[in-house]
Amino acid sequence: MSVTELAGILDGVTVLDVRWRLGGPPGHTEFLRGHVPGASYVDLETDLADPPGQGGRHPLPEPGRFVAAMRRCGVSSGRPVVVYDAVAGTSAARCWWLLRHYGHADVRVLDGGFPAWEAHGLPVETGEGRPGEGDFAGAPGQMPVIDADEALQVAEEGALVDARAPERYRGDVEPVDPVAGHIPGAVNVPTAANLSGGRLRSADELREVYTAAGVDPARPVGVYCGSGVTAAHDVLALAAAGIRAALYPGSWSGWITDPTRPVARET
Repeated sequence: MSVTELAGILDGVTVLDVRWRLGGPPGHTEFLRGHVPGASYVDLETDLADPPGQGGRHPLPEPGRFVAAMRRCGVSSGRPVVVYDAVAGTSAARCWWLLRHYGHADVRVLDGGFPAWEAHGLPVETGEGRPGEGDFAGAPGQMPVIDADEALQVAEEGALVDARAPERYRGDVEPVDPVAGHIPGAVNVPTAANLSGGRLRSADELREVYTAAGVDPARPVGVYCGSGVTAAHDVLALAAAGIRAALYPGSWSGWITDPTRPVARET
């Protein structure tokens, strides 16, 4: 959804601010300084993920806690939701994916996020949001999910997409996780390839990007990243291109918790 589209229907939607950066300052501070009017802040680390462990750095959240967080932020099952961030949708897509996974029928990502909203000179609200309690009552299971064993199977039978930067995929560097490399058989489509000027590419452009990487919609498609956050943006981009993809939530950080799992590196 564009910022002008959102501005025209702002009173009829629930808006969620999912500003977050890996290793960056808390997004809540940015939210308090300014946000889309009526928006509620969603904490990715606590509302959209469980604590780090065998499931990786950002395991999927416990269902009861996620549903409670969405209700607290004013989410209702029959009211459209628009999510945004300040990093071209790469963190907001996690919230989009979870709400879709829990059965919410109408969830959009704000194209360009808060920077685009400000650039258009649209109204900005400061301070803490005070939404009314929502009635969201979803349950997980509406979006395809794969585990580690299934990720290998997808790599063999279709396309397992690694959404990390090329140097991390190759294993040249690993600034976050203790092991460098990628899941054997995976192909690399970095999240940045989904974007042009901070906006999502057109459906035709996205199909070209993923087809060039070997993605065939007639075969299984899965996506992973470092911890299952930015991979949701690849799932979003693939959906925009008309391709259904499964998310591996544990992603690379979950894969390497088992030292017997194979690791591939480009030489």
